[in-house]
Amino acid sequence: MQAPATGACRCVTRRARRTDGSGVAEGSRAVHVPPSGAYAGAASARATMPAMNDMSSTSGSATIEAIVEQLNEIGRAAVEASHALAQASTATRDAALRAAAAALRERCAAILQANAEDVRAAQARGLSAAMLDRLALDDQRVEGMARGIEQIVELADPLGRVIAAWARPNGLRIERVRVPLGVIGIIYESRPNVTADAGALCLKSGNAVILRGGSESVRSSHAIHACLVAGLRSAGLPEAAIQIVPTTDRSAVGHMLSGMARYIDVLVPRGGRSLVERVQREARVPVIGHLEGNCHVYVDRDADLEMAKRIVLNAKLRRTGICGAAETLLLDRGCTGAAAVVAALLDAGCEVRGDDVVQALDARVVPASQEDWSTEYLAPVIAAASVEGVDAAIAHIARYGSAHTESIVTNNAATAERFLAAVDSAIVLHNASTQFADGGEFGMGAEIGISTDKFHARGPVGVEQLTSYKYVVRGSGQVRP
Repeated sequence: MQAPATGACRCVTRRARRTDGSGVAEGSRAVHVPPSGAYAGAASARATMPAMNDMSSTSGSATIEAIVEQLNEIGRAAVEASHALAQASTATRDAALRAAAAALRERCAAILQANAEDVRAAQARGLSAAMLDRLALDDQRVEGMARGIEQIVELADPLGRVIAAWARPNGLRIERVRVPLGVIGIIYESRPNVTADAGALCLKSGNAVILRGGSESVRSSHAIHACLVAGLRSAGLPEAAIQIVPTTDRSAVGHMLSGMARYIDVLVPRGGRSLVERVQREARVPVIGHLEGNCHVYVDRDADLEMAKRIVLNAKLRRTGICGAAETLLLDRGCTGAAAVVAALLDAGCEVRGDDVVQALDARVVPASQEDWSTEYLAPVIAAASVEGVDAAIAHIARYGSAHTESIVTNNAATAERFLAAVDSAIVLHNASTQFADGGEFGMGAEIGISTDKFHARGPVGVEQLTSYKYVVRGSGQVRP
């Protein structure tokens, strides 16, 4: 988690740190301002979509002022809703989640229709294949969202859990107890499934959430958000617990970053490097996230060849547009099956950019540049280097990696343990694909993202990572001498 970018005294209550509404980025396009309070409901979500640009004739300054007021109203409602969620029972929150999952299934056709419109618009704008893959939904992916929410229901409720307890010689009994973070702001690009995952995880962990999806997925995200609101309503929870920013105007992001510190406790960016860098640079509250996923697979000299080919192909090509996709292949010079691994990638349609040693393994390998070792392709392209053993692989990862996910393929237990202990990344695997870097695969039901930070949350950010703690102290009349 990134430290706040202010010089405020750390002992000051966070909600009182900022009292102004500054920080909105200059330049504006258009915004729809719904009637007061309407932003919280599903009906408003549907209503805002076709009228998204109905203020296009308004002056830029007036539009920015409207955005600021709208977002501040959303923030105030979120804070109020967060108090209700923190006190809501596990059964109530779980009932809302079950109803949301049911709504996703019932409204699947409408969600897919909205998504088809998003995909057509994205294709017309020339979005990359990786971005289109992240954007596109089908029956299976909508069902996956519903199942993911149901898996979140089955997770243990983290709230109220006693992490540690002890007694002092003076008789004071002290407990460290899990509590929600409060209000979470999530800014994401083309992934509409983030709407469902983030909303559900925040609800399970007792947090209110303000979602700001990308313009690419605006129709899909609003359709999914309506299902979440339906779940809240059915359980009697405040609809403002899960809100979506109803404008695609970029100045809304600027205000979330630097003008809502009195409302938002933490920000989570999900998207490309430019988005994450902007959030980390401009945010006035802590940030959980990662810049990119330059993931590695190291094939050791003691690897099983068939296993290595399966893992490398899956890690690179199962889905090339996700952050857990392998981007660099490291081949031990003592690995006699290195040429077969490279050939398997090439035969599967993956471009391989290699160093001199790897180029000599197959004539189809193209030369790698220095930049390739640090590149997240999100495409059927992989960099490949020959290294002199596990220590050289560890050094390569330390120099060029992004601290996301790395895998070693070997049948040598000692070599595997050396790799797992020495590689300083959020996720390290032995004899498994990097594409397991996913909260759902970790049994978390879903995730808000993968954090490469070392403070607060690291790796998949699920329900438990969206909580903090407080100290509960019980006494019997003690006073301090």
